[in-house]
Amino acid sequence: MIIAVSEILSKDSGPGNSIFIAVGIRTIIFTVLVYIIMKMYRGRNWARIALAILLGGIGTLSLIIDPVKWILEGNSLDKALAGMTFYSILFGLSRIVHLASVIVAFILMFRPAANHYFRAVA
Repeated sequence: MIIAVSEILSKDSGPGNSIFIAVGIRTIIFTVLVYIIMKMYRGRNWARIALAILLGGIGTLSLIIDPVKWILEGNSLDKALAGMTFYSILFGLSRIVHLASVIVAFILMFRPAANHYFRAVA
């Protein structure tokens, strides 16, 4: 979100109302996710399942859908590399780190030690 806001603010045209809507929606989503994460931390199995669906499923799809659509439209990696800007590099790196983090978290949430933790709290 910080990268997107920085890019919008760096343009000459000004942010407009769309930036406030985007930030507001993301802030609500992040707040709900932090609430669910805190419940998972306290051993609530429903929170683990919700995070697996929301972040592991929907979140992963949201990270990969744009690049997949872009490739299916006939674009190539050469074209992406040729048109890179500072912000596209930051977006790409953040997307890769975010996707890797989601995959690792998803795996760790269902390891035997995690299963034991959630059963013990219940």
